[in-house]
Amino acid sequence: MTHTASTTAAAKPARAADPALVRAWSVLESVPDPEIPVVSIRELGILRDVRKSVDGVLEVVITPTYSGCPAMAQIAEDIAHALDDADLGPYRIETVLAPAWTTDWISEAAREKLRAYGIAPPSGRCGVNDAASQPSVAVEHTIRFAPRASNSSASNGSGATPACPRCGSVHTQRLAQFGSTACKALYRCLDCREPFDYFKPY
Repeated sequence: MTHTASTTAAAKPARAADPALVRAWSVLESVPDPEIPVVSIRELGILRDVRKSVDGVLEVVITPTYSGCPAMAQIAEDIAHALDDADLGPYRIETVLAPAWTTDWISEAAREKLRAYGIAPPSGRCGVNDAASQPSVAVEHTIRFAPRASNSSASNGSGATPACPRCGSVHTQRLAQFGSTACKALYRCLDCREPFDYFKPY
């Protein structure tokens, strides 16, 4: 097993209906995000691809939510455990940095799971790249964990405050630009008075 990082996609995979690939996708579907265990790495868009390389080795392609994400080592370890348990070796785990991950890649099912878990999902779309149509095309854009100065102090960066994941109220207030992790902000609901994390769109 090897863990490598690159800024471009790896060799083009064989796209034949390989039973091993189907099984690998199924196995990795159940690997949870270590920071938000209610959603899987596939639902978050971290799991980019599962393919066979030109040398016949299974390749699992992952992209961090941001380049300094401290959870990536744990994610790679969890993937390795899942593949080993399923006897799906040999394999390689490739960390690909381009195109950069965006919250647009979070599935609708994952957004609902985040809300049920108490985390307000990102609002709107960033539209910086489209993994479905251009999975291997690098697109440069600036990742902003904090809104521009012109935005309201209560805004989530898209011009509106996020809805409370508990009561649904949009009468919310940002307490801190960074919450439990760098990709989330801390808010509180002014109606039910509960604090909550908001997954910032970027």
